[in-house]
Amino acid sequence: MPGKNTKLLAGKPLIAWTIEEAKKSSFISQVIVNTDDEKIAEVSKKYGAEVFLRPPNLAGDLTEDLPVFTHHLEELKAIKDLPDIIVDLRATAPLRGVNRIDEGIQLLLNAGKEKADSVRAVSKAAKHPYKMWRMENSGFLNPLFREKETGIKEPYNAPRQILPALYQNNGAMNAFWPETVLEKKSMTGEKILGFEMEEWESVNIDTNIDFLVAEYIIRERQKAS
Repeated sequence: MPGKNTKLLAGKPLIAWTIEEAKKSSFISQVIVNTDDEKIAEVSKKYGAEVFLRPPNLAGDLTEDLPVFTHHLEELKAIKDLPDIIVDLRATAPLRGVNRIDEGIQLLLNAGKEKADSVRAVSKAAKHPYKMWRMENSGFLNPLFREKETGIKEPYNAPRQILPALYQNNGAMNAFWPETVLEKKSMTGEKILGFEMEEWESVNIDTNIDFLVAEYIIRERQKAS
């Protein structure tokens, strides 16, 4: 979805939903949008965020998160403005509210640096991996997981109710210490606390269908409030 971050969702640019919730947080002192896009920068400033312009070499479609965050944090460290905690809020998760943001931050604070490197928001896997397949060149299906990995005979045919609960990243909220990125060279470190969120608040917008689902949920919640 080209331009999705500034596309109107229930009357506001998609990115505005995240900026507004972040600004309500009792923990977050700075809301910074890292972007190379002038329109995103303009909209972000309009809704009260600071803007950090990303260099072109870190703005490719295949650019990973780690070099982007490393560059940004090194710049902040150079001006002695390194934050105590980084809260990574993706614009594509507009349904997560400030209460969930603060819960995730509190989880990391309660654990401390010795017990946790990061907190990652997850939701129950929408499609269970035990029921996934590889398509061979021959056209035949090869199960991703077999009995030797799962302990379940033909896990792909098993009722979902007997399968173990598995989780997927939802992109709604990640929190970590600066040291996790700068010293451990990781977005998560090894000690990752899971923060489970409901399916409805975990909608992550990648397609037009996701956009329609998010808009429907927002409208229905507005009617109920």
